[in-house]
Amino acid sequence: MGQSIVVNQAEFDQAVLQPSFEQPVLVDFFATWCGPCQMLKPMLEKLAQEYDFTLVKVDIDANPELAKAFGVEGVPDVRIVSQGQVQEGFVGVLPEPQLRELLAKLGLRSSLEEDLAAFDAALATADPAKIFPALTTLLTRYPNNSQILLKAAQLYLLQGDDALASQYLELIDPKERDATDMADGLRELISLRQSLAELGNSELDRAFGTAGQAALKGDFATALEGFLSVVEQDRTYRNDSARKAMLTVFKLLGSSDPLTVTYRKRLMQALY
Repeated sequence: MGQSIVVNQAEFDQAVLQPSFEQPVLVDFFATWCGPCQMLKPMLEKLAQEYDFTLVKVDIDANPELAKAFGVEGVPDVRIVSQGQVQEGFVGVLPEPQLRELLAKLGLRSSLEEDLAAFDAALATADPAKIFPALTTLLTRYPNNSQILLKAAQLYLLQGDDALASQYLELIDPKERDATDMADGLRELISLRQSLAELGNSELDRAFGTAGQAALKGDFATALEGFLSVVEQDRTYRNDSARKAMLTVFKLLGSSDPLTVTYRKRLMQALY
């Protein structure tokens, strides 16, 4: 993994040009008053934790001669330094996927993506002796990564440890909208598990319970079909619980997932 440092003009050669012979260096020319600079900063710092490059930040107001030497006219202005040569990068804010494409063109690979692949491979074995060490590696290397925290919460929820799953969910940054939507869905799954213990033995109770257990196991296709059947039979069942459970699954899958698209349409047809 790379690092992130702030340098001034006197430190530039030693901090940027010399290390660039070992690994690429991204130089972020910024200003404290620049709004887009503040938007780009956390994205670059996040990527510096994943990829093998050095992120160097240069305040143009504190280092005007350095900014002038490199022809910086607007900020943020990111330059790429490799083998002692300063190359054009980009000006302004790029979406994270485009930043990743840029890093890929530099031949850089994400250590996070590699570690996630190792974790998924461990999951496929269904062997706890492999799964939990792989998860520990992820949490140790990326303790604040929402994607990892969600995976930890999902795993412990599947294990039936709702308390530990909830602890990981509380660590997720509320500013990360996609992650918080997923976290909300997982919290609702925890509440769903608790509600299943209160079910009776009617036909609808059994149908709802079967669908709920499928959702807790991650079998969302079976869960959605089961919840929909309850909606179709009795919309008022347990204060609209089946429809609400479908909305929870939609959160977990994401709005573009084929199951979400299909069952959202079928739910609307059943309701109206």
